[in-house]
Amino acid sequence: MAAIGRQLFLSKRVVTAAGETDGGVLVQNGQIQDILTRKQANTFIAENEEIKVVDGGDLALMAGVVDSHVHVNEPGRTAWEGFRTATSAAAAGGITTIVDMPLNSIPPTTTLENLKIKASSAQGNVFVDVGFWGGVIVGNQDSLKDLVKAGVVGFKCFLCPSGVDEFPNVEAEDLEKAFAALEGTGSLLAFHAEVQEDNEETDKKILKKDPEEYTTYLESRPPKMELDAISLISSFLPKTDVRVHVVHVSSASVVPVLNKARERRLAAGNTAWRGGVTAETCHHYLSLSAEQIPRGRSEYKCAPPIRDLDNKEKLWQYLLDDKLDMVVSDHSPCTPELKCSNNLEAWGGISSVQFGLSLFWTEASARGLDLTSISKYMCSAPAQLCGIQHRKGALKPGLDADLIFFDPDAQFTVTADIIRHKNKLTPYIGKTLKGVVKKTYLRGELIYEDGELIGEPKGNLLLNKL
Repeated sequence: MAAIGRQLFLSKRVVTAAGETDGGVLVQNGQIQDILTRKQANTFIAENEEIKVVDGGDLALMAGVVDSHVHVNEPGRTAWEGFRTATSAAAAGGITTIVDMPLNSIPPTTTLENLKIKASSAQGNVFVDVGFWGGVIVGNQDSLKDLVKAGVVGFKCFLCPSGVDEFPNVEAEDLEKAFAALEGTGSLLAFHAEVQEDNEETDKKILKKDPEEYTTYLESRPPKMELDAISLISSFLPKTDVRVHVVHVSSASVVPVLNKARERRLAAGNTAWRGGVTAETCHHYLSLSAEQIPRGRSEYKCAPPIRDLDNKEKLWQYLLDDKLDMVVSDHSPCTPELKCSNNLEAWGGISSVQFGLSLFWTEASARGLDLTSISKYMCSAPAQLCGIQHRKGALKPGLDADLIFFDPDAQFTVTADIIRHKNKLTPYIGKTLKGVVKKTYLRGELIYEDGELIGEPKGNLLLNKL
């Protein structure tokens, strides 16, 4: 991306960590130089007539969203998704950085060579900046440090079958090796936190039920699977300083257990952010509930599953109490034929990367949250998790000028024709959402405006030299 000189972005609602202010964001060659009050901005304009001014008026000016949980699936499963389509959807949704998960692509990101293959697929094809997770699978512990040096943000593993053969789940002995390999690297290990139950009687009982009913699938993945996983993860914490992160928390019952683990680490003197114990939840767990899922509609299927309304409200309360750290999409698309009406056999994953900000704002604003809180959960916290807070996630001098103009009062209805990710199947079709992204800027350069992508892909890969 070429240097674009000095710019001043104005808004009556500049959203920073300290709150909203009437003023502007001064940008120099793609980086934020200063945050100005309206009076300071007016003085600066008067003294610098050559400055390019972009005035958003009443639109909120916010940091671009950082979505740290996206499955792009390229290379290998590009019928499901790809870098061009995923990042164009991200740009339309006000996301300026995504972090790609290590699985569902072929090969998975479990060795340095595999990372190079993935990076080659992404280079020149991303509309927003892209970071990468590495993967921990059985036997790849000797590859982890090379991936750390290459710049992956951290590592993800599964404690239950992942759904794809090339990314097998790990057991306790594999975790011992992974933690040992990551000790002292500053990296982190993220967990799909479900442990498969071996209960033949329960399995037979479930198989006798109607597989098109969502409750049948829900019964097959009870909260105990998440609780058992958190217990396993917690057992390692006294023995390691490696940061741990729990992805897509679905069951509210695990949050108190996680918070106790965090408190013990902090009491032991751990100085990492949040004691090195963090957790995310997702838009679908905060926007949907099991009671509203129709029969035979597997676009709602994900793992862990969407649970009941009471659980949803508890997740919201934990978020408001700062016991959950961030909100992400877990965008995990597939082809339509894999989303059959049988909820036990259909692919588990929800497509939503384009609509995350509006989904969260629709629910959050109804609960009294402001845009500063939205930025915390969707921008600064995911950036902090991924170690890119010195570049991304806030309106702050020295950071990249990844900006969006957002209309928090406008509404729109999700229709297939506006969806930019490759496969259009999503549970949000027909839903009216609050909050519209009007413009998206990457390092000060306009990449999306009023429904249209601007120019060719300009995103960078957030990696060290490979």
